[in-house]
Amino acid sequence: MQLSEAIQLIRNDQISAATPSVWADLGCGSGLFTFALAHYLPAGSRIYALDQNNPLKPEIRPNGVEVVPRQKDFVRDELELPALDGILMANALHYVADKPGFLRKLQTYLKPNGRFLIVEYDTDKPVPTWVPYPISFASLTRLVTTAGYSTIEKLGERPSRYGTGNMYAAFITRT
Repeated sequence: MQLSEAIQLIRNDQISAATPSVWADLGCGSGLFTFALAHYLPAGSRIYALDQNNPLKPEIRPNGVEVVPRQKDFVRDELELPALDGILMANALHYVADKPGFLRKLQTYLKPNGRFLIVEYDTDKPVPTWVPYPISFASLTRLVTTAGYSTIEKLGERPSRYGTGNMYAAFITRT
């Protein structure tokens, strides 16, 4: 996926803020969605980019947004993050076996009006190694509703490059 496609997939006016905000990208990989998110945030914002094999360079400042790389296993490690306005997980939630417990852990890092931005494969069928614990949009809706979130919006869809259905982007708030 190209950066322009990632930017389009997560497009949402609610991500943009008038004042700088603080986000975390859990399982950031190469930073594709970190940079897509930075496209929507105002200068002075900060994104903590966590990955167990973090290749991102700290001097990268897309659109005046500070990217703070951290080498962490976002499932097992203590994340050591400040209060967050939002959490991005792009192709990462499918590595979490205990999603309800993990969501409770993440809520401790979010501000009261904190948001989630999720990009995942729209399936509940595992693909060994690559997608061990998938979560379809319908399953994600049930998960976050049970956790007290009242609004989940599907932002976009695109075919998976692996030919196994679609990927989706979802924006989740408490409202």
